[in-house]
Amino acid sequence: MKKKITCEDEYEARKLSSLIYVKQDNESFITGILEVIENEVIISVKDKSAHSILLKDRFEVESFADFIQSVIEKKHRITETAIFNDVVEITKE
Repeated sequence: MKKKITCEDEYEARKLSSLIYVKQDNESFITGILEVIENEVIISVKDKSAHSILLKDRFEVESFADFIQSVIEKKHRITETAIFNDVVEITKE
């Protein structure tokens, strides 16, 4: 399953990609969504830190939260992320 998430800009897209998936270890870092505020999503990662990511709009935040929930619940795992300017394409299986 693939999902394209549009971020506020390329910096936010790179941040999102690096926080949810590490290619060399083939590991997903995201452990939860702590808060959603308008177009901002605050996620927690394995080291128990929290990070803010600005997406294009509230719709993108809701779309991301729905898509990533099964990864957080360990029903799926992220296998790849790709960045195209301000868009992150996330693949999960």
